[in-house]
Amino acid sequence: MAFVLPPMFIVFNAASGQADTLRASEQVASRLRTAGQAHHIFVAQAPGELGSVIGRAVHGARDAGGAVVAAGGDGTLNAVAQAAWNSRLLMGVLPLGTFNYFGRAHGMPTELDDAVDALLRARPRPVPLGLLGERVFLVNASVGLYPRLLLQREQAKRRFGRHRGVALLSGLRTLLRGGSVMTLQLHAQGQMRVVRTRTLFVGNNDLQLHALGLREALAVEQGRLAAITLQPLSTLRTLWLVLRGALGRLDGAEGVDSFAFDRLVVQPRRRATSMQVAMDGEVLRMATPLVFQTAPHPLQLLVPPDEDEEPDA
Repeated sequence: MAFVLPPMFIVFNAASGQADTLRASEQVASRLRTAGQAHHIFVAQAPGELGSVIGRAVHGARDAGGAVVAAGGDGTLNAVAQAAWNSRLLMGVLPLGTFNYFGRAHGMPTELDDAVDALLRARPRPVPLGLLGERVFLVNASVGLYPRLLLQREQAKRRFGRHRGVALLSGLRTLLRGGSVMTLQLHAQGQMRVVRTRTLFVGNNDLQLHALGLREALAVEQGRLAAITLQPLSTLRTLWLVLRGALGRLDGAEGVDSFAFDRLVVQPRRRATSMQVAMDGEVLRMATPLVFQTAPHPLQLLVPPDEDEEPDA
């Protein structure tokens, strides 16, 4: 039986710093009307409004047997995915962010019109998620250097604009500044290891890990998670590490340790009661110990068919 797209309840986040969000919402609505696709547009206009807007979209999708669609960057996609996953609703994405790792990993184009066309051809597919405590993450979650990098990157974007070049230069500046070193106890696969590291990065996106050249990308493709730790290094060695990452040759680099896992418990050696955590581009504080694991059930995601796949298969 052919799959018929249900009504779409689409969430835009105009408070996320994307200046053209309202124009994009009108563009999407026009294209869906032309295609005859039932839809409803929800726009978060002010900071702090996103949660209530998502709630209205989820309520409408549940009542209508519809799909909730996130239009935005990784932070907006994460917030919608949390609600869709909790409610076991079908979800779609329209990538509008800087890097768009999640959408790109699942075949969604980065040009808006092309993304809408892909969404109109999409079919449900189960997608594994990462879980930190009770919060899902789509791309990555981390502690240490990376949360600080994200905060400084957002400051740079507000000052110089939301461009990839700004994000990359800001990240490089943060790396070269160095920072505090954490001592962490990592419990995984029945073993405990103690590491001194500047950051612990947990990835759930094979596209991002492939770009870095890490073998754990294959494990993520199979539904596991990947952990990467970065040892304290000199400025010169840090620059060499950044170059290797940019060339997709990070695997086996000095100072980098990586491994795949299904469940990882992280306890700071100093028994801190909470840690600053970055999840899909958003920074928050969470109680310790931190428990990373694969989510117990997948997200049902609308994904465009592969080129060799029958559209209605």
